[in-house]
Amino acid sequence: MQIKYISSRQELEQAIMTGVALVDFGAPWCGPCRAQEPILTEISIRFRNRAMIAALNVDHHKPMAFKMGIKNIPTLTLFKNGREVQRFVGLQSIKTLADAIEANLA
Repeated sequence: MQIKYISSRQELEQAIMTGVALVDFGAPWCGPCRAQEPILTEISIRFRNRAMIAALNVDHHKPMAFKMGIKNIPTLTLFKNGREVQRFVGLQSIKTLADAIEANLA
């Protein structure tokens, strides 16, 4: 599974509706966001067919980011069946994200 790049509110809702989903709120000009990308790619491979890994460009989707309460980037939000269960602000390690996803898959 590759990272799903969200381009609409409907896509975001679909991505988080069922199961476990990790959504990265970031922007291309953000250094820590760029550093997070290879980690998210690794996470998407590790949790292929078990969890959705998605990304949303806050510059292109300001109203969605505002509605989700995103104040800093990168912000990674973990959802389970449409409900936010955990939020991470700043660059996160593979271990931190993998442990959080694994705990919510159990």
